[in-house]
Amino acid sequence: MQQAEYQLIIVGGGPAGLTAGLYAARGRLKALLVEKGATGGQVLVTDWVDNYPGFVEGISGFELMDRMTAHADRFGLEKKFANVTALDLEGPVKKVHLEDDATLTARTVILCTGARPSKLGVPGEEELVGRGVSYCATCDGPFYRDQEIAVVGGGNTAIQEALHLTKFARKVTVIHRRDQLRATRILQEKAFANDKIHFLWNARVTAIVGGKDGVERLEISFTDTSSTTLAVTGIFIFIGVVPNNEVLPLDQLQTDEAGFIITDTEMRTNLDGVFAAGDIRSKNFRQIINAAGEGATAELSAEHYLGSQA
Repeated sequence: MQQAEYQLIIVGGGPAGLTAGLYAARGRLKALLVEKGATGGQVLVTDWVDNYPGFVEGISGFELMDRMTAHADRFGLEKKFANVTALDLEGPVKKVHLEDDATLTARTVILCTGARPSKLGVPGEEELVGRGVSYCATCDGPFYRDQEIAVVGGGNTAIQEALHLTKFARKVTVIHRRDQLRATRILQEKAFANDKIHFLWNARVTAIVGGKDGVERLEISFTDTSSTTLAVTGIFIFIGVVPNNEVLPLDQLQTDEAGFIITDTEMRTNLDGVFAAGDIRSKNFRQIINAAGEGATAELSAEHYLGSQA
């Protein structure tokens, strides 16, 4: 068999990648985690995590990821911070190409590249990013003290972030395209009980209007064809995610219609020696807990594969 520098390369350092790295380092594999930025992924900008087992009082997203990183570091996980520009995943030796023209090789790869927030795709959105349009309540919430703002979405993330934003804003209007929320019951109860949160049902934003100082109002249409405007100084958008698959060889990997990687229950992709875990996988639920579990499963599957090829 051709020689490779590593037994395993993990691409991405969110909860899935860090857990895979922890298992690999603890298992004494020659493994490397490659991450383009700080380890932690999207969780770094999550204000509060209230449902991760073992943290009875909850924990900030930043601290949870800091602890996960420290745990992997305890076992000596090797990390490299660099942008991956391309991947060649066919054959017994996988190639990971970096921005400095370096190429890393491994016998197995776990893809943990994650996902990013979806955009509305309406007029004014791109132009007003950073001036009233945001996808991160933790990052930008403090800028909206005693102001009226909007949150778009009806899932767990949208309602969690709406609740967080009530710490700062005078009024938070949740705009949802349906007549009921998709968030879990406990989050719904908290939102309905919060007198700072108001709702616009069966509604969608058709344009974001602003001036030199930022967002000024939203144009909104309803399913009954009526319309209105909503005066706000900020809009926070939480309508789902799209895969971070730009560097993935989509001509080699099997993906779903949205571009998320299809795996079996052991995190195996259609390519021998290639696994995927976390938000980049095609699945119904994207939670920190299942990303971590998938990372562990992917690493154990990689170990089994390595053993079978020895």
